[in-house]
Amino acid sequence: MVMESIPTGERVVIGADFNGHVGEGNTGDEEVMGKFGVKERNLEGQMVVDFAKRMDMGVVNTYFQKREEHRVTYKSGGRSTQVDYILCRRGNLKEISDCKVVVGESVARQHRMVVCRMTLMVCKTKRSKIEKKTKWWKLKKEECCEEFRQKLRQALGGQVVLPDDWETTAEVIRETGRKVLGVSSGRRKEDKETWWWNEEVQDSIQRKRLAKKKWDMDRTEENRQEYKELQCRVKREVSKAKQKAYDELYTRLDTREGEKDLYRLARQRDRDGKDVQQVRVIKDRDERVLTSEESVQRRWKEYFEELMNEENEREKRVEGVNSVEQKVDNIRKDEV
Repeated sequence: MVMESIPTGERVVIGADFNGHVGEGNTGDEEVMGKFGVKERNLEGQMVVDFAKRMDMGVVNTYFQKREEHRVTYKSGGRSTQVDYILCRRGNLKEISDCKVVVGESVARQHRMVVCRMTLMVCKTKRSKIEKKTKWWKLKKEECCEEFRQKLRQALGGQVVLPDDWETTAEVIRETGRKVLGVSSGRRKEDKETWWWNEEVQDSIQRKRLAKKKWDMDRTEENRQEYKELQCRVKREVSKAKQKAYDELYTRLDTREGEKDLYRLARQRDRDGKDVQQVRVIKDRDERVLTSEESVQRRWKEYFEELMNEENEREKRVEGVNSVEQKVDNIRKDEV
């Protein structure tokens, strides 16, 4: 079954015409449905409930108390019932704030549109602490390199040959490097997308945020006008900051120090031009869902091998015409 092949941590929402009536009330089935269904349950509706229990899902339509007009999904010949449902994992029910039938809208003849409002909870990732690193790159400078040699000899007691205990020696080298060369601040690097950021831009954005809060609290025309003016000012400040930063960058590109900036821009442009979207779940030939990276890659390989080696319809038609012409020529030769 497709559902069994999907990892339990993945969010799954199913919406379809199940052609069954789960019915009104939920006695004995409280864990998978609410009380607000329509009419009596039938055999197909019981299959929907059993499926929800087996897959640990909930029938979303039945959890929200609505007028019957907003619960009925099918109308035909004076009959009205509920056969279209939305199912989701029980752990994600808290993310759904509403579910109802949109009156007056139809997806297909006799069926009415069912919609649900779902708020996805985005978990913020904790920022990992950046380890302070020794500035070993300073050894490229001759004066720093000479100072490091002298301090290291003093730390080793004036010995020219290193001791046999490498762990102790390595710790002495690291400690001397930290004292002589210094360590990094441990702060995060500047965002590559906002490397042109400066204090003027930061100050303008902060004032714009305060104006937005003020307008949200008191919706007066004066506060609105102040917020709009600060919005325009921020745009101007950002444009000036970008232009100034790029002018300085272009000036540095002709120098040796500007080579790093040039490589950084080239790498950033290369990353921006790549398709970062990844297909993590696809189906195989038998419509089974593949989730492992190895099986997904294998399936893509099979697909492209078939795509590149299979003859298209035009080539097949041309080949068929050629074979017919060849047969006609052979018949003519036999007659002659």
